[in-house]
Amino acid sequence: MQVLNDREVRQKIRRLAIQILEQNHHESEIYLAGINNNGFHFAQLLYEDLLYIGKVPINLINIRLNPANPLSQEVQLDIPLEKLSGSSIVIADDVANTGRTLFYAMKPLMEILPKKIEVAVLVDRKHKAFPIHVNYVGLALATTLKDHIQVDLKENVYSAYLM
Repeated sequence: MQVLNDREVRQKIRRLAIQILEQNHHESEIYLAGINNNGFHFAQLLYEDLLYIGKVPINLINIRLNPANPLSQEVQLDIPLEKLSGSSIVIADDVANTGRTLFYAMKPLMEILPKKIEVAVLVDRKHKAFPIHVNYVGLALATTLKDHIQVDLKENVYSAYLM
């Protein structure tokens, strides 16, 4: 069952970008960190809207980790960790389910002192098993544990499905 069509995904991303800028208008710069593939694609789309509507410098970075086994390898950032010290960071992912991927994506950030860390997701599910608070939500869904959310952001037509 489709829960978001192309127009709705684009509207959600635009609204999230506006909310991020409203809450961070006083910042000298913002780091937008997308997690892995779909999370990074979501962050890229947010980044484009943030650049278009905002006046705050935005830096797009990629966080890479193994969501199935987050302890199997080091969480990698594509910039030196020290650059994030004292900065405002928004971590972006397509779907927040249990919060595990977001939780482990923050692991390297525990080695520095950022100014603040916020979370933006396109779809938030209410099954958190980790202490994760999502600040910016495109769509919140109450689903069963057996349900799966599939978000497609790779082509020029975007969508989200409940399976």
